[in-house]
Amino acid sequence: MRFFWLYLTKYFAMFKKILIALLLAILMAAGGLWYYALQNKPVYNGELKIKGLHQPVEVFFDEYGVPHIYAKDQHDAYLAFGYIHAQDRLWQMELLRRIAPGRLSEIFGADMIDVDKYFRGMGIAQATKRTLQQLDTTQASYQLAKAYLEGVNLYIKNGKTPVEFSILGIEKVPYTLEDVYNVFGYMSFSFSVAAKTDPLLSQLQEKLGSAYLKELSIDPDPTATLIHNYPKKESHSISAIAVQVNNILKKSPVQPFIGSNSWVVGPKKTRNKKVIFANDPHISFAQPAVWYQAHIVTPQYEMYGFHLGLTPFPLLGHNRNYAYGLTMFENDDMDFYYEPANAEFSERTEVIKVKGEEDVRFQVRMRKHRPVMNDFIETIKNEDTPVSVDWIYTRPDLKNEMLQVAYQISHANSLKEFKDGASKIHAPGLNVMYGDAKGNIAWFASAKLYTRKNKVNTKFVLDGSGDDDQLIFLDFKENPQAINPPWNYVYSANNQTDKITTGYYPGYYLPGDRARRIVDLIKPGKDFTRDDMMKMQLDVQSPVAAGLIKTVLTDLSTVKLSENEKKAIEILKQWKGDYKKEEIAPVIYNKFLYRFAYNTFADEMGDDNFEQFTHTMLFKRQLGKQIKKYKSVWWDDKNTDDIRENREEIFTRSFHESITALEKQFGNDIEDWTWSEAASVTHKHVFDKSALLRHFFNVGPFKTNGGEMVINNHIYNLTDSGIYDIYAGPSTRRVIDFSDVENSVAILPTGQSGNVFSKHYKDQAQKYLNGEFIRMNLNEQEIRSSEDQLLLQPEK
Repeated sequence: MRFFWLYLTKYFAMFKKILIALLLAILMAAGGLWYYALQNKPVYNGELKIKGLHQPVEVFFDEYGVPHIYAKDQHDAYLAFGYIHAQDRLWQMELLRRIAPGRLSEIFGADMIDVDKYFRGMGIAQATKRTLQQLDTTQASYQLAKAYLEGVNLYIKNGKTPVEFSILGIEKVPYTLEDVYNVFGYMSFSFSVAAKTDPLLSQLQEKLGSAYLKELSIDPDPTATLIHNYPKKESHSISAIAVQVNNILKKSPVQPFIGSNSWVVGPKKTRNKKVIFANDPHISFAQPAVWYQAHIVTPQYEMYGFHLGLTPFPLLGHNRNYAYGLTMFENDDMDFYYEPANAEFSERTEVIKVKGEEDVRFQVRMRKHRPVMNDFIETIKNEDTPVSVDWIYTRPDLKNEMLQVAYQISHANSLKEFKDGASKIHAPGLNVMYGDAKGNIAWFASAKLYTRKNKVNTKFVLDGSGDDDQLIFLDFKENPQAINPPWNYVYSANNQTDKITTGYYPGYYLPGDRARRIVDLIKPGKDFTRDDMMKMQLDVQSPVAAGLIKTVLTDLSTVKLSENEKKAIEILKQWKGDYKKEEIAPVIYNKFLYRFAYNTFADEMGDDNFEQFTHTMLFKRQLGKQIKKYKSVWWDDKNTDDIRENREEIFTRSFHESITALEKQFGNDIEDWTWSEAASVTHKHVFDKSALLRHFFNVGPFKTNGGEMVINNHIYNLTDSGIYDIYAGPSTRRVIDFSDVENSVAILPTGQSGNVFSKHYKDQAQKYLNGEFIRMNLNEQEIRSSEDQLLLQPEK
């Protein structure tokens, strides 16, 4: 017994030593992490010596980390901004510089080879090199961009290294104007949706014939809610391209642009008789958030802007004189061609450096200026017929002036100067929105538009052996636009524009749901205030969902309904189309939409093509129209040879399947089927794939109000799972009221900083979810009272 107690005492003593050692190790690790975080967080206070400054620059950070930069001239302002921007977003800059020229494999390894091959094949880097050879180095846009890059590179040399660089073992390398233009190139690509649509339509046309394609919403719809103009007076697996592009965008660690809302209300419709401007661009959610806010002030210039990584001039902005913003135009600016196999091709060699592996070399054939996609898309490399792509952004016969565009729209002194800047956009197609303190409002659909020598349907792959590629470019005055229209507002929700002289311009316009809701709220109204516009940006009511449900319920067989099916019908009858967290109807509605779409289209298309179809704008445009069709070639299920289905049978089958699936998913109590249980959003960092790192770098998950095709647009893929991972939405919400411009407001989805150790990494996230806004302060006296002040001194 004594021996036992001696053994036990010895055991506990040993255990105590181990426990103390573990505690010491944990404390040392925690202390090391705390010290590392302390040393690597952004500097918001104190004094720094900066080489290249002419005079001292004062930077005041507000309570959410927005820098207010006061300088004696713009050179110093932009040099200081480059330094400040880099300390918060250098990792984001690094990702952005790499994607368009196909250099992600250098840091992420072989998993990114197909992404790099695609972007190298598309030729953005070659287009950038041509553009740089043509730049006017005497322009202010060039000089200030160089000053901005000087600031970024000074931070690289003297500042802290982001933790992502350390984890991945990346060397910091200075940035150039080539990187800036490659960012513009990626932005332009992410706006283009033809690559996900045209090859699929060609495949369906070949497989099913014209009768089926005729019923899809391919062409412009004159019955849709239009943006009205008012200017001042052979067999191939071609659909594999669409699948590959969609997969590439999914793998991309950089946010693609998707859609947007914007409206500008004229003085006659506002309470204080001044313009109110609103904009919320829709971009894929990620961490860090896409926009970086900065307020730059010199004796001759002031702008409160929203910047992409590596862009010196803001694409969204305002000052006391005017405000501007963007949405996607959705015009068709990318076409595909079947090339003759015996045609003459030029070639270029691409070399991808891959982390930990041998370099990957491949050839890209070119016909005229069009790269052959078989050479950089694995799924079609063995096809006999070459398929090439013609993209407006990379055409050598068009001048790329995006740097000058960004400078000019952020430095305009009049509506005329602003319009001139917007007119220089060739790609991507953008709806550029404008409002000013003088009472002017305007909208410009900015892109290089064209007609063709041959009248062909550009939604299909064209013939590369003839004249299908003969383009006739239009003057900007032909573009859709409205300046001070008599209805006293302008807006865009990525919907179809009205006719121009050549007719309805082809594009990939979204359904008019959001557009209709915007018009329904603004058209009859007057005496609008800033708070009205803020509330409107948070609106979650679909103007069409309740009507579609009514159509379904009218034509739904009610024979042998279960108790939950009866309850579901009553819930849907009462639904006004709201996507609120506590609502049950959106869960039933979205599940039904998927089952309805699958039962309507998948038997003819096949599962693979149907899956790709669900990722296109065409799918969103078609669903509502299909529900309303009493007769359709699509109703008959090809899998039931002895039965010819009609709309009622498709509705009924889809409804039964939906309720049965939801019972399995959420249980038999229909009160548990709330939108908050089905939909959520996580702002994912590039380290999301790492179970060890994701919880440290990601922001979320969150439950949220909002859904597809409502003003507070939260975008997700409609799938059979009944779970909706929201992957995109408002990347910022901004409201500028020129009757009280110093109290204009905005919000970001997470925070200003991309540095995980910063107090501003996610300090806006909960406010964003709550529908709150923060002030965009222009008041110098208040700004100078900030607790966080950084003085940048010239280094002698």
